[in-house]
Amino acid sequence: MNRCHRVLPLCLVVAGIAPTYAVRAASPPPAPSERLVDALHRAAPSLDREVLSMAARAMTCTIRRGEPVPMRRLSVIDYSLPSTQPRLWVFDLERARLLFEERVAHGRNTGENLATRFSNATGSYMSSLGAFVTQEAYSGSNGYSLRLQGLEPGFNDRARERAIVIHGAPYVSDALVRMQGRLGRSLGCPAVGSAVAKPLIDSIRGGSFLFAYYPDPAWLKQSRLLSADCGSGVATHPASIPPGG
Repeated sequence: MNRCHRVLPLCLVVAGIAPTYAVRAASPPPAPSERLVDALHRAAPSLDREVLSMAARAMTCTIRRGEPVPMRRLSVIDYSLPSTQPRLWVFDLERARLLFEERVAHGRNTGENLATRFSNATGSYMSSLGAFVTQEAYSGSNGYSLRLQGLEPGFNDRARERAIVIHGAPYVSDALVRMQGRLGRSLGCPAVGSAVAKPLIDSIRGGSFLFAYYPDPAWLKQSRLLSADCGSGVATHPASIPPGG
């Protein structure tokens, strides 16, 4: 049975479409439900609404392209914000409510307090942009961690081989912000505070959708998940850059 049919009310809310329309690859991509985006934005007003709308559109395109993404959780990272501010949001889509609003570190070569550079290359120690699907949790050198599968060729599809994972880190802390004016930095991973790592990971592991944003012109132009046709090659238009992004 099609996944959207199993969770029909949620598929309709996220995509604003009937389930038979949702699986027609040749049809134009549906716009995400404005009502859902509005509800999520009310739950997290500090998250730029246009970034949230882009995340919802990318999730809709991902499902249209056949990725098995359970439509229960949506995580959004806005790397255009400084590391000193909360810039990771996790939503429960079934209830349209906010589960987490957290600081998140970027890679050491991505920038100081502000992120400016991104890479898909092994050994770059930079963060990656775009859409990811969460995979399995495990315990490793950084403690309890969550593997990510990148969905954007050329931008994040080497995430798993690069060991780009969500994990807790002591350098994501209020004390470090007060001491040096920014969070510590990772080797490219979206690291969160140690205390929140396990509950956050457990809430999104096993196939949920994560969207990492920055107003990078190349990614905005080339991402198939942000194009008007979900990358099918018909009338592609780049996503707009949110004001002030």
